[in-house]
Amino acid sequence: MNIGTLDLGSHPVLLAPMEDVTDIGFRLLCRQMGASMVYSEFVSSDALTRNVNKTVQKLVVCADERPVAIQIYGKYVEAMVDAAQKVVAASHPDVLDLNFGCPVKRVAGKGAGAGLLQNVPLMLEIAKEVVKAVDVPVTAKTRLGWDCNHIIIGELAEQLQDCGIQALTIHGRTRSQMYTGEANWEPIGQLKQNPRLKIPVIGNGDIDSASKAVEAFSRYGVDAIMVGRASFGRPWIFKEIYDALHPEHPIDPSSIIDSPYEPMSPDWKLDILKQQALTNIERVGERGGILHTRRHIANSPLFKGIANFREHRIAMLRAETADELFALMEKAREHLFR
Repeated sequence: MNIGTLDLGSHPVLLAPMEDVTDIGFRLLCRQMGASMVYSEFVSSDALTRNVNKTVQKLVVCADERPVAIQIYGKYVEAMVDAAQKVVAASHPDVLDLNFGCPVKRVAGKGAGAGLLQNVPLMLEIAKEVVKAVDVPVTAKTRLGWDCNHIIIGELAEQLQDCGIQALTIHGRTRSQMYTGEANWEPIGQLKQNPRLKIPVIGNGDIDSASKAVEAFSRYGVDAIMVGRASFGRPWIFKEIYDALHPEHPIDPSSIIDSPYEPMSPDWKLDILKQQALTNIERVGERGGILHTRRHIANSPLFKGIANFREHRIAMLRAETADELFALMEKAREHLFR
């Protein structure tokens, strides 16, 4: 699949943009695990135009994580154009993505993200002006519509293509659904039957296993898939999916981490989470790296089903130093995996 001149290969699997989740350490790890392209956290166009330091920091990328996309959101054309130009100048992303799908109240409720599904003319104006303002491929991520009575993705996809959008990611829910119920991939698959739609279609929603990833390609014919919440505390899902899609050349575990444990075993996965913490600490310092990582560790499905684990999870969430966090992780290894 190509986005402009960017070749992502066959059956690409992308890491979704997620606030407070897709920091640089996590993105690097997901790329090693087989993600074809990774996305930054959401970047507020308004905050970027004001040069808010925390937002500017989200623009830091490194060569090892490329190809990388940076996603911006907002509801003002001028601010979105300004933010897009600042992103390209600062980060030179391989792709600039426009967030037209975030359903949370603080975004959609203010008319940005999925809120623009109620103001399609403004969405299209933003898309058109951003495309004109930058020299990198511009893509967009959106939903099926505002609610089940307004499924507009069929017409909207063509309109965004006409604005110059070079690939479209569609989450198979409406804004009113938030993240409840099951994602509906039927409208996504129907887009691939539209001969007027030439741009790649990327499917998103409920891809939480290798079997679902394989089905998404075979049943719905999408050009790529995007994995979001299922990667939270579980970056190895990309290796699981990659190996299922490319059984002829699976990813060598030794290329990811030097661990004495059996690849994909609980102990190996724990070492992966430790590596994520170490990378973040190296990138943003001890306190920042721990803050970035401990929510992944404490909420990882790796620890699900372990009896009486609640207090241990709380302790990991409260860890203040690397030594404290790693000691708690080793305690989990010694006393909970055996």
